[in-house]
Amino acid sequence: MERNVLNKWGLNNFIVSNLENDEIKYLGRIVTEGDKIYKIATVNGILNGEVSGKLEYNAVNREDFPAVGDWVILDRNEKDTGNAVIKRVLPRKTKVSRKVAGRKSDEQIIASNMDYIFICMALNSDFNQRRLERYLTIVWDSGAEPVVLLTKADLCDNVDEKVLEAEEVAIGVDIYVSSSITGEGINELKKYINEGTTCAFVGSSGVGKSSLINYLKGEEFMKVKDIRNDDKGRHTTTHRELVQIPGGGIIIDTPGMREIQIMDVDDSLDRTFSDVEELTKMCRFTDCQHDTEPGCAVKKALKSGELDESRWDNYLKMKKEVAYFKRKNDKKLESEYWEKMKKRSKKVKDIYEFRKKHGLKK
Repeated sequence: MERNVLNKWGLNNFIVSNLENDEIKYLGRIVTEGDKIYKIATVNGILNGEVSGKLEYNAVNREDFPAVGDWVILDRNEKDTGNAVIKRVLPRKTKVSRKVAGRKSDEQIIASNMDYIFICMALNSDFNQRRLERYLTIVWDSGAEPVVLLTKADLCDNVDEKVLEAEEVAIGVDIYVSSSITGEGINELKKYINEGTTCAFVGSSGVGKSSLINYLKGEEFMKVKDIRNDDKGRHTTTHRELVQIPGGGIIIDTPGMREIQIMDVDDSLDRTFSDVEELTKMCRFTDCQHDTEPGCAVKKALKSGELDESRWDNYLKMKKEVAYFKRKNDKKLESEYWEKMKKRSKKVKDIYEFRKKHGLKK
């Protein structure tokens, strides 16, 4: 009985394999997250819950607290005696995270335990290859499978051109065109949304995520607003929430992201830029800096147009962000970095002094 009810909330064998004894009776899934209060789906409906004192005391960082999509063990499965207490968070199959905005290196878990993540970009004005590269990187890092969803096709006159641009950067990823007005592409999405699976929608504010969820839900579940004068949708979703879809499957709607700051995502970055990584392996020298070295495959590809310069620049920029994040969380790396900078600075200074002494041009 418990398994049948919880299947409709996305329960799968991975979660069950992490249960002990009869814990399934007290199993729940985080539907929404508030100010220390969570709404949790259980066999007896939605309960309010809060973390136990022990869980809060042992938490080292934000990652140790429940997030939307998490499966948790509770002390009860009914609400007659007040808020349920969350005793522990089960291991996450997948999680999509980003660095919190600003200088802090804390991790913000956007959602967890997704099977697919739809990266939504509106075709009328939001489409941007560089932003798509960032989304792909954090989605690959999550462990879930990315799907690119180009929304608002009814407002675009050059859809085929945009699809080709998406294919250039979303290598090996399924790409769909959709419209919540005409219904285009909706049937293609339904093959991902089945009982026991969870999908998340991520993207900028106003790209039509909530409208698509309403279409799939078959009702005005999420509030949406009209398009603004500048052709952009108005931001509506202000929190993350699990949504049950008729016929099975769970969707997690997320607020639009103003900043997409990445963390320690070396492997997923290499996957997003697999074409660039292959080029770097073709350089004559293994330690090629892709600057003035002879036999540089990257420079050759940039010159011929095989590699787009803005894609290369974005790759380098994101590599620097990853390195910066690593240094901020590793004192040894930080020390080694500044020692390297000192040596480089001294070398430049020595060259300058030598040229000045011998009257050479700068």
